[in-house]
Amino acid sequence: MKSQFLSNILLMLIWVFLTGSYNAYNFSFGFILGLLIIWLIGYSVGQTKYIKILPRVIAFFFYFVYELIIANLEVAYEVMTPNLNVTPGIIKIPLDVETNLEISLLANLITLTPGTLSLDVSDDKKVLYVHSMYVKDRDEFIHHIKNGFERRILLITR
Repeated sequence: MKSQFLSNILLMLIWVFLTGSYNAYNFSFGFILGLLIIWLIGYSVGQTKYIKILPRVIAFFFYFVYELIIANLEVAYEVMTPNLNVTPGIIKIPLDVETNLEISLLANLITLTPGTLSLDVSDDKKVLYVHSMYVKDRDEFIHHIKNGFERRILLITR
């Protein structure tokens, strides 16, 4: 899969150098053109994992950016208003992710989102402890993490 991604980047760069236009539109078009070429070659050989995962990675990136913006706005509002409306708490989140990479990615994404902090992982790697500024409903918070970051991580890694 790494080689297919690098091939896609190489095809994009070849397109950009051949056209001589170095703008975002041309880079994007070259990437999509390279993706189409890799899909055609991969489909005939039976290697389509890269084509299936790439849209999921892009969607995951945009989901993270959305969550990051929302969390920043919530924390900024909290800082600028005179009354504190925080309901802090530590939540025990049962994990479906299993590998060290998946757990680390989930924990780091949670920590990168303002207002939340990953504290610890249980010894059996089945539970993640998270501190949040806003815990109005424990089950809703768990549902948001599991159907947000965790589900999307599982779509990419499996």
